[in-house]
Amino acid sequence: MTQTPVRSRTPLPGISSRAWEHPADAGALVALRKLKGFDSVLKAMSGLISERTVRLMLLGSSVRADERQFPVLHRLLHDVGVVLDADTIPELYVRAAPTFGAVAVGMEKPVIVVDSGLVQLLDEEEMRFVLGHELGHVLSGHAVYQTLLQRLLGLTGVFAAVPGGSLGLRGIVAALMEWSRKAELSADRAGLLAAQNPAAATRVHMKLASGGDLEHLDPTSFFAQAHEYTETEDLRDSVLKVFLVEQQSHPFAVVRASELRRWTESGAYTEILAGRFPLRSEDDQAKVSDAAKAAAASYSETFRRSQDALGRLVHEAAGFVGSARIWLDGKLRNA
Repeated sequence: MTQTPVRSRTPLPGISSRAWEHPADAGALVALRKLKGFDSVLKAMSGLISERTVRLMLLGSSVRADERQFPVLHRLLHDVGVVLDADTIPELYVRAAPTFGAVAVGMEKPVIVVDSGLVQLLDEEEMRFVLGHELGHVLSGHAVYQTLLQRLLGLTGVFAAVPGGSLGLRGIVAALMEWSRKAELSADRAGLLAAQNPAAATRVHMKLASGGDLEHLDPTSFFAQAHEYTETEDLRDSVLKVFLVEQQSHPFAVVRASELRRWTESGAYTEILAGRFPLRSEDDQAKVSDAAKAAAASYSETFRRSQDALGRLVHEAAGFVGSARIWLDGKLRNA
């Protein structure tokens, strides 16, 4: 991990995770927060024993970052914790793995785990984005849904033995996978707010997609590639993309880069840095209905602006149905 010049960052005191949560993610999370005790039930289901097992495994097989071991990572995590005003900072472990992964695990006492391959691939600014991303997962409470998803995936064999059970389970898992992909977009926004360096965020996505050095990469070409993927004109490609991501917990790297840039260009990022953001102290006042409307509006806007053949088809079909309903209502009123 190469060093980069020190940059000042704007702290965001009292910021609520609602500030960075994608509407489709926030709708589920606001509803979840209204269900008092639901997280406690899931914690009991997952079992604190299994959580302790994970921590013991990390203690025995990985390296915990502190002031003497991976001190730069230790400092970066505390820096992003200050920016996002985290009450507590999770433990951070580096595990020996040639892959480019990072994950936040646990509900009672979350920990962040980073692959050694990722540490070698990224510079400090890029790693700051990754750590902010994982801390965003923690602050949003994504571990609750992730635990539910993993439990359901573990029950696939059981439900397959029940007539019709596998079909119902597939629907639930597909919905949770869709939520998981939107949660990743939320965490990317948290990572950007923590790092406050859009160029570094783009570099992370390019490196994750290629595993290559920057000398072989170009942001303009990368975003052109993202546009070609997301805005395909071929209906066959649109259908294939649905099946490609059905079992994916993460969006593809080009999609993540494109979505993060779209969020930045929307003005939301600048508004937050200017101090205009929801506060954590007001989370209890958030309405499920408002979050649901925002989620619906988000999907509608995605279809509306999309050049994608399937998205355009769905949008136009919805418009036709809406027009037909208005016409039919008029006929019934005049009857």
